[in-house]
Amino acid sequence: MGSHGHGDPPPSPSPSPPPPPPPTRTRRPVCAKCTKPVKLCLCSRFSSPPLHTSISITVLQHSHEVKHPLNSTRVAKLGFDNISVTHISDVNLHARLQIHPLNPQLSGSEPARLPTSIVTDGQKERPQIAKSRENPKPGKGFFNLNRGGDEGEGGNGIVTKEMNKYKVTCSPTSLTVTLERTAKPNLNWVPKTTIGKSLITNGFRVNKLHTKKKSNSTQIYQILEYDIIVPPNSVLLFPNEKSLALDSVDFQVKNLIVLDGTWAKAQRMYHENPWLKLLPHIKLDSVKESLYSEVRHEPKSGCLSTIESIVFALKKFGEDAERLDLILGVFESMILDQRRCKEEKFSDLSQP
Repeated sequence: MGSHGHGDPPPSPSPSPPPPPPPTRTRRPVCAKCTKPVKLCLCSRFSSPPLHTSISITVLQHSHEVKHPLNSTRVAKLGFDNISVTHISDVNLHARLQIHPLNPQLSGSEPARLPTSIVTDGQKERPQIAKSRENPKPGKGFFNLNRGGDEGEGGNGIVTKEMNKYKVTCSPTSLTVTLERTAKPNLNWVPKTTIGKSLITNGFRVNKLHTKKKSNSTQIYQILEYDIIVPPNSVLLFPNEKSLALDSVDFQVKNLIVLDGTWAKAQRMYHENPWLKLLPHIKLDSVKESLYSEVRHEPKSGCLSTIESIVFALKKFGEDAERLDLILGVFESMILDQRRCKEEKFSDLSQP
């Protein structure tokens, strides 16, 4: 029986091989047009060219929605040829909005016929405003009217209303709103001013200069978030206590504006882009359950995806129902894809 000599060291164990590198995740190829994975591309599912409707479509899309796999605006962009999409983010520090009528020569030149559905935001003037007039404190609610002109305007034609978190200035040629994060400006009084009547009657151009703070930094920077045209006879699809049912609209609609985001994000967009409050508001009547209901949480019954809202509104306004249903069918196929992916994932997890 052999044995190691007393002076011989024991054999050293062979080194264990290094662990294999973690598997690299290859990114799935994505369609540049619809931004879906190539195997789930939506582009080929449209059986006809993009639909041209007599009513143009403006989508204000919250920045958080842009890359969401179930966002329905991608279907709208492919399905309509007269749609524009503007990306909007929450006000981080503060923002400044400048609004100019499309036809400045008409400002105050003749009485404007206001649509019967001009909407206010339902906020009432708070009692502290009257107190502040006697003892004004900047930023806490006071009017600076310098009375002497018509409509209660100052001799220079400028009316300013300053409240906590926002300031609104009406001049003979423009409306300017500066606001801080989470502000909810009340513009109920603006339609009574000369510039307010001109904006409502003639349409307007609005730009938003956004002041932001870089994450994990003290650096402040500004961006021009948007510069858009809001044509005359635009309406906002947004439900509140002043919104008209579609059957009650008594004027020709030429542009439909839709907010694309969760209900909470849509409400914040509404307040932080207060020119929306100058538009007639419309709402959908009770409709069937959203196609979203099985794959994406909705805060309450009656909530619809952006594409469903657009399609149902355009149908009510007399657009081509058959073509609109084809566009909605593509959205339904996208939802079926998501449901199938969820089922396959669940099936894989349940395998022993």
